[in-house]
Amino acid sequence: MNFVVGVDAGGTSTRAIAVAADGTVLGTGRSGGGNPNSHPPAEAAAHLAEAVGACLRGLDPQDASACVVGMAGNSKLTDPAVAALFETTWQRLGLREVLVLSDAEVAFASATPAPEGTVLIAGTGSIAGRIRKRRMVSTVGGYGWLLGDEGSAYWLGREAVRSTLGALETDGALGDLAESVLAEAGVDGSDRRRAWQQLITVANAEAPIRLARFAPLVSAAADAGPILDRAAEHLTAIALAAREPGEDTPVVLVGSVLGGPVGDRVRARLSGLDVLTSEDGVYGAALLAAVEAFGEGATFPLPVSRRV
Repeated sequence: MNFVVGVDAGGTSTRAIAVAADGTVLGTGRSGGGNPNSHPPAEAAAHLAEAVGACLRGLDPQDASACVVGMAGNSKLTDPAVAALFETTWQRLGLREVLVLSDAEVAFASATPAPEGTVLIAGTGSIAGRIRKRRMVSTVGGYGWLLGDEGSAYWLGREAVRSTLGALETDGALGDLAESVLAEAGVDGSDRRRAWQQLITVANAEAPIRLARFAPLVSAAADAGPILDRAAEHLTAIALAAREPGEDTPVVLVGSVLGGPVGDRVRARLSGLDVLTSEDGVYGAALLAAVEAFGEGATFPLPVSRRV
């Protein structure tokens, strides 16, 4: 039986699925993070091998017509040593054809069978991409925490801490956001000057990207509307910048930030466009593998996407 394999290799987990040409799921597998930027490459490759091996249990890998791996951190494979490590992994699994794509391309395919459109990602970082013929041909943003990532969880967390520091510099009552930031940081706000110093110390004691842990507090705080509005403005701007004038293709939203109040604001700003939410990247990887194996006429039962 000919089948395809789709793999979604993220920073937290790796999932794999084997699907027959008629859409029948033949096997699934799961393991730890497969992002070689977030994990040592050997560990990431081992997680991939575990997930894919589980989905192939009882199947002949030689019958796999195609395998698509959507990988956060796929740029790491430009390192010859890392690329060789993963190539060895595919060979040990018995897979003949493995195509590694970005997690953005797989996420877009998970939400729509359309071959063209825009993908907007806002998780720890943020980036928008233009999709043409199922591939991301250009991007806007995605510069990382030091140079950008506006609207991302990192950005939201940084703005939450900055806002709290500003509140501590005044004599006014602390709002919901400031109170929750101080609690998350383990700082007693009764002595404002001391709390101001301690919060700066706590924020600078960790890797900068750890500021993302404060992002959920922004989504929950009653007085965080201005920060949420600015985040939505940044994200909407890069999504529109990734599109051609008058383009009417779908916009697919991906990432934890876009699942909350920031996402609601982005959708409102993109009203009139076909805005979808990526449901499950592993299905997008399987769809792309089916297209590779069976052509553009390939069909695949995608999860129902949320339209607004």
